[in-house]
Amino acid sequence: MTMQQTHTAAVDDPIFEVRDVSVSFDMDRGESRVLDRVDMDIERGEILGVVGESGSGKSMFASALLDAVVDPGVLTGDITFDPEDGRRIDLLDRDETDIKDIRWRQIAMVFQGAMSSFNPTMTIEAHFRETLSVHDYDVEAGMERARQLLSDLYLEADQVLGSHPHELSGGMSQRALIALALVLEPEVLVMDEPTAALDLLMQRSIIELIREIADERDLTIVFITHDLPLVANLADRLAVLYAFEFVEVGPSDEVLTGAKHPYTRALLNATPNLDTPREEMRPIEGSAPDPVNVPEGCSYHPRCPLADDTCIREDPPLTDDGDDHAAACHYVDRVAEEVPLTLQEVTVDE
Repeated sequence: MTMQQTHTAAVDDPIFEVRDVSVSFDMDRGESRVLDRVDMDIERGEILGVVGESGSGKSMFASALLDAVVDPGVLTGDITFDPEDGRRIDLLDRDETDIKDIRWRQIAMVFQGAMSSFNPTMTIEAHFRETLSVHDYDVEAGMERARQLLSDLYLEADQVLGSHPHELSGGMSQRALIALALVLEPEVLVMDEPTAALDLLMQRSIIELIREIADERDLTIVFITHDLPLVANLADRLAVLYAFEFVEVGPSDEVLTGAKHPYTRALLNATPNLDTPREEMRPIEGSAPDPVNVPEGCSYHPRCPLADDTCIREDPPLTDDGDDHAAACHYVDRVAEEVPLTLQEVTVDE
């Protein structure tokens, strides 16, 4: 298992400070650690893209931010939330009543697949009214806000509100779910693979809508995905997870064009792209580690072309060189030469 990481790519005005956070499950064959002593600062008003393969710990990081890890999972560490009202809230030291009040009101979440998030027997309007009522909001004022949100998301409010979830298309129901998450005016929106079930055109449409909403409403957004190019056109920063810990964090354009970690570069080289010849694409060899049996030293060393005895023995901390671009690799200075990017030009929308 790893040594604690040191993340030195600090931000100026953090709304979240995550320190030494782990999530573990006791299993018959041993402890399964699905988030491993991670540190992360999230800037107020930024869009942070959290990227990694399936099973890398992305969803557990999202759940940890809401103190919503389900039993029998055990969440440890420190998570400080600093809302606009100036209170510094230790999320892992609040009772269940306080946490329920913070969720949705201040930190909301959009899950993958709207159909599994809505009650199929209720209309969309009933979902909004129930959410507003449970959190002691003025229901009628809240419904006016709901209509405006739906309109902002290019939906016909009365039609959507009068519908049951199954009567909406995938894109419409996902946008309705985003509106529901925003109706209580949270400061943070955590989105866990919110476009995974949609076609490419609808994915790009929702990405544009999320960008507009973030700008208009001064939202902080944590966008969880396995699709690095998709989130790169949305996020201010990218944070790459491998084996339940962050291995690279930096500004999106720098990560895309000058990734410092061999895993990030392997992800980029494995990404389908119409401009890259098929023979130049490089799948990532090997498989992600078993959470019960994570390799000693650098967890990526069994799949890494740069790995040597140092990597097998010593876990590199997540550090930067004073440029706000951090990587957990012993050989950052060799990565560009020895793991070249096959995608020669990466376009990031302005």
